[in-house]
Amino acid sequence: MGVSKIKVVVIDDSAFMRKLITDFLSGDPLIEVIGVARNGEEGVREVIQKQPDVVTLDIEMPIMNGLEALQKIMANKPLPVIMLSSAAKVSTDHTILAFKYGAFDFIEKPSGPISLDLYKIKHDLIEKVKIARQTNMKSLISPINQPHKNIKTSVGYSNIELKGEHLVLREKKPLLVTIAASTGGPRAIQSILQSFPQDINATILIVQHMPPYFTHSLANRLNQMTHITVKEVEDGEKLEKGVAYIAKGGLHFTINQKGSFLFAHLLPPEKKVGHCPSADMLFASFSELQGYRQVAVVLTGMGVDGKKGAQKLKEKTKTTIIAESKETAIVYGMPKAIVDNGLADEVVELQNVSSTILKYV
Repeated sequence: MGVSKIKVVVIDDSAFMRKLITDFLSGDPLIEVIGVARNGEEGVREVIQKQPDVVTLDIEMPIMNGLEALQKIMANKPLPVIMLSSAAKVSTDHTILAFKYGAFDFIEKPSGPISLDLYKIKHDLIEKVKIARQTNMKSLISPINQPHKNIKTSVGYSNIELKGEHLVLREKKPLLVTIAASTGGPRAIQSILQSFPQDINATILIVQHMPPYFTHSLANRLNQMTHITVKEVEDGEKLEKGVAYIAKGGLHFTINQKGSFLFAHLLPPEKKVGHCPSADMLFASFSELQGYRQVAVVLTGMGVDGKKGAQKLKEKTKTTIIAESKETAIVYGMPKAIVDNGLADEVVELQNVSSTILKYV
C-alpha cells in the first residue's frame, strides 16, 4: 500500500497564480491539489469543506485578505498554512504577523503579487508542502509564552550573589549566545527573547532563514515585543551586550574580533553554502573567538544547517550547545542533526530554552 498523497488547497486572487501553483504541485506524484479559491472568504469555506493536509495562502487578496483567512482557518481547522508574499514592506510586515497567527512558513513571490517567474520558487514550494505534512501542530498552534511583568528582576544572577572566582570569570569572559532557526523559528525566537531580562549580560546573535527585507521586519517586531533591544545587524558595527542582532536576509553573518571587541562582518552568498544567512557560517566564525564564553542554540527548522558549524565549535572551543527537543520543534530537522551527531550538551523543550541559556549568564 503506497503513501497517500498530500492534499492541498490553493488560495490566490490571481487566476494565473492559481494555475501556476496548481500545475507545480500537481506535477509531483506525492501531491494532489483538491481545491482552489480566489479570496480568503472562499478559501476558508474550501478548507472547511475539503479538509486538506496543507494550504497555500496569498496575503494580498480582496474581500478577505490572507491574514484574516489564516486566523479563521487556524480557529476552525488548524493545519499547516504556507503564506505566499511579495517583498513590499506592507507584505513583509504582514508575513511576520502571520507567524503570530500560526502560519507554518512563507515563500516570497519572486516578482510581486503576480510573478511570471514563479518557476524560481517551484522546488522550494514543493519541498515545504512535503515538510508541512510532518508539522508538529501542537507546537505550531500553542500560544507564545509572555514574560512576567517583573522579568527584569526575576532572574537571580546579580553580582552581589556571585562569589569569588565566578565573578572574576564573568567579568573577564563575557557571554555570547548564538541562535539558529528556520521553519517555525520566528515564534520560537520570540518566545526566547521575551523571557530575557532587560539587563541581560550577554550579546545575542541570531540566524533565521529568511530572504532580504523580511529580517528587517522581524527585527522591528521583536524589538517592540521584548525587553531587550533587537535589531537587524549592520556590516562593521560593534556588537554590544544586552542586544540581539538578527542576520540580514541574503547575507552571511560572521564575526571579526579586534582585541576585546567584536564586530559584525557580512558576506555575500556562496554557492557551496545552501542557506543565506547560514548558521554554519556564523558558528564557524564563532569558533575562532578568544576570551568569550559561548552558548549556541539550534531551534526548529528543516535541513541540517548548523551541524557543520557546531562540529567546529566542539573541535575548537568549549561552547555549550543547546538543541530544541522533538516534542516542541515545529520541524525537527536542524535540532535533530545536532542531537543525532552527539553535538548537544542539553536537549530541552522550547519553553525551557531561555532558562537554560540564563544558567550560563
